[in-house]
Amino acid sequence: MGALLNLTRALLRCTLAFFRSRNQQAVVELALRQQLATYSAMGSKPRLTSLDRAFWVALFRFWPRWKEVLIVVKPDTVVRWHRKGFRLYWRSISKRGPGRPPISKEVQALIRRLASENDWRARKVQAELEKLGFPVSLATVSRYLPRREPDLGQRQRWATFLRNHKDVSAGMDFFVVPTLCFRVLYVWFAIDHGRRRILHVNVTAHPTAPWVIQQLREAFSDETPPSYLIHDSDSIFSEEVTEAIGHFRVQPKRTAYRSPWQNGTAERWIGSVRRELLDHVIVFDESHLRRLLGDYVDYYNADRVHTELRDSPVGRGIERRPSANAAVIGLPRVGGLHHRYTWREAA
Repeated sequence: MGALLNLTRALLRCTLAFFRSRNQQAVVELALRQQLATYSAMGSKPRLTSLDRAFWVALFRFWPRWKEVLIVVKPDTVVRWHRKGFRLYWRSISKRGPGRPPISKEVQALIRRLASENDWRARKVQAELEKLGFPVSLATVSRYLPRREPDLGQRQRWATFLRNHKDVSAGMDFFVVPTLCFRVLYVWFAIDHGRRRILHVNVTAHPTAPWVIQQLREAFSDETPPSYLIHDSDSIFSEEVTEAIGHFRVQPKRTAYRSPWQNGTAERWIGSVRRELLDHVIVFDESHLRRLLGDYVDYYNADRVHTELRDSPVGRGIERRPSANAAVIGLPRVGGLHHRYTWREAA
């Protein structure tokens, strides 16, 4: 309550600024900035309330120059507050329902027994339980099945496939991005495994199978299609989508359940775009995100040197120093978050 009263008093004082002359306002702003600079030099860390955080998250939307007067925290901290608010918002509207009723200990033990004695999986166990008068859903049976040890031979075969076919394989996937107003946007992309090049990226608020098929047309319209297209078990990649992939003379390869490593190239790119772009911005809307991703993909494909490739996906030539007076300069990319370095003759 005290923080709310302090904020109200501050807003009332701010209204006096509308009645000051331009010169008076300039003097007041100079005095405030000098005090803030002195305060920041002291090195003490202020105690911020939830109301303070909400104030700065809201202010940047209405005032483009909010970063210029932000001293008590870093701009990245405001972005982190927005992410935390997004999680709290969805947690508040995603209340847990009653769920499925628990099954008895007897049925739980029976599920494990049938699976262990016969090496059965969920569907076979479910069918046998129905014959015994226990109607149990497939999801419930799967929950109580004994955990199987991973098949290292199968893992090795898939890893060998990826290694031997990386030059003729591509991957596609979705990831989500929250907006300022806590909406969820879906980003679809396709990436070439051989050179790590992004073939196509787009954004939508309502992903559908026909929309994904249209993205595939745009991704492979000017490209020689890969022989294999790897994707996960997301429901959006339905039979309609896999059938459309076949029309491009591409063989779809669906990864195993909860095995993101099988499409590791795509998963690594999601991590890169989050660390290098999305963790440093607050997305306003769909067009804003599309523009940010366009700038990042241009930088990623043409400028960013990959550790394994020791080159950018489309290839960057080696620049020799043109003369002894030449100096290295940084060309800003993605709004200054990243740079490309090159030689420039000294003035």
